[in-house]
Amino acid sequence: MTGMLEELIGSAVYDPEGDKIGKVKRIYIDNSSGSPTWVAVSTGLFSSDSLVPLAGAQLRHDPGALQVRVEKEEVKTAPHLDRDGLISPQAERELFEHYHIDPSRAAWDMGGKQMRGGTRPADAGLVRSEERLAVDKQTETAGTARLHKYVETEEQTVTVPTTHEEVRIEREPITDPSAVRRADIGEQEREVTLHEERVTAHKETVPVERVRLAVDQVQDSQTVSDTVRKERIETEGVDNDRNRGRR
Repeated sequence: MTGMLEELIGSAVYDPEGDKIGKVKRIYIDNSSGSPTWVAVSTGLFSSDSLVPLAGAQLRHDPGALQVRVEKEEVKTAPHLDRDGLISPQAERELFEHYHIDPSRAAWDMGGKQMRGGTRPADAGLVRSEERLAVDKQTETAGTARLHKYVETEEQTVTVPTTHEEVRIEREPITDPSAVRRADIGEQEREVTLHEERVTAHKETVPVERVRLAVDQVQDSQTVSDTVRKERIETEGVDNDRNRGRR
């Protein structure tokens, strides 16, 4: 039974309508019989915890959940637990009256037994802890990248179409001598100026492209390992086979 009670610590508590009341913070055991009678429930509404009766309570099918027989509104208006964590006989009587519970049937039926009497907090037991590897990421400088512009030379050949003038002889017969003003015999000459295109080259700087550095994030994975510790609990004077049969 002790193992089951320890597992209830932190469990969610629901009323018969399925409304969540709060979470189990402490379990109270009958002094004379050792049967659980009350649970202190942290509802978040008050600075002190609310006491909820375990009479008629049932474990729900979903793990870590307890369903009690009192309504959520009854818990809200119930007397609250004193700061010392103890339930006095007078306080317990007030709780019985508030929840309309027969004191002779106040304990949680863990096996057909119904007990009454004073109450005390259940043994909180040992808390078993273990280390787990927590991994963080930090950004470090892995290197640098830079752009460097330099000048190199290369031969460049460009073919440009050009024109030039050439002279050829054209002969035209004279059919009408009277059309010629004067016909002299002697030496004469005519001169024609010839033209041609010559190619000249000069250099000009022209922007052709823009180059920049772009940084991309690439998904990768790294494996880290370390040694962690964990606690184990050994029992003495406990019938482990009997406890396993009750689970």
